Amino acid sequence: MSSTLPRALRSYVFDLINRSQKLFVTLMKVMLPVMIIVRIAEEFGAIEVASDLLTPVMALIGLPPEAGLIWATCALVSMYGAVGAFIGLSAHLDMTAAQLSALCAMMLFAHGLPVEQAIVKRAGASLIATTALRIGAAIGYGALVTWISNQTGWLSEPVDFSWMAGGDVTQAATGLAGWWDWSIQTIKSLIVSFCVITGLLMILDGMKVTGLTDRFTLAILPILRVSGLSRDVAPVTTIGVLLGLTFGGALIIDEARKNNYPPRTLFLTLSWLSLSHSLIEDTAIMLALGADIWVVLVGRVILTLIIIALLARATRGWDRKPDQLATETEI
Repeated sequence: MSSTLPRALRSYVFDLINRSQKLFVTLMKVMLPVMIIVRIAEEFGAIEVASDLLTPVMALIGLPPEAGLIWATCALVSMYGAVGAFIGLSAHLDMTAAQLSALCAMMLFAHGLPVEQAIVKRAGASLIATTALRIGAAIGYGALVTWISNQTGWLSEPVDFSWMAGGDVTQAATGLAGWWDWSIQTIKSLIVSFCVITGLLMILDGMKVTGLTDRFTLAILPILRVSGLSRDVAPVTTIGVLLGLTFGGALIIDEARKNNYPPRTLFLTLSWLSLSHSLIEDTAIMLALGADIWVVLVGRVILTLIIIALLARATRGWDRKPDQLATETEI
């Protein structure tokens, strides 16, 4: 018995590392080329060009011009890049709590699009449809929040950004120094990504062995029914919702290969993850900036469920064969 357990443990560890490595390689084939392209674009000022294009959109939504640069950085680079833009512009920002919350919600809906949407496409959903969904939800929700504030005075108090401007702001290096810093940071990110993937696989394995997967699926079945999602994707969807699209999408890529999910299931699941993911870390960052929790968490999740429910109704016949549809029509 004592010799069997270590042998079984070693077998599991080898299998875990093998699965993690395959999943990591799949993810890197998507992420790394996009990260390099984004870095090149950033070096040549593409982010500033995007912010200029977004300025009229910000005005329509009711946000100041500086919001365009912040959201462009967030959408094309990352959430942390947008935080850096926030700090760099803090001395010039003049926003109400509603405007800040609306911008933060827009950042949560649409950030890191080149990398995250490449993962969505690899996982099996339409790149154009899910990207348009994220950008549309961001703009629509941001406009709704500012409109409600203008009509009711809700969250109309000005935000004090002096705490951001108080410290020394380190500008990102450019040229060779910038590429060196980027390379070091990228290597660290890749190492962390591999560790996170391994940890998530262990969590999924543990959930299956202990029966938590079945219990959790039963607990969220009402939400799945409303959203039109399959119970089979509940565990990986939840991990993505809580921890992020990168890792949730990577797990869905792996699960889709093994289980051959129907196109509609993949589309609805990845649409949900595209709109609401990393509810813990990303939401905490926005709250630290001063955003309102009802706007950036509660309202965003409610809007996500409404959108997914509507998409579920609109795509109800996707996975049915023509003869099945004809039979249902006759009935």
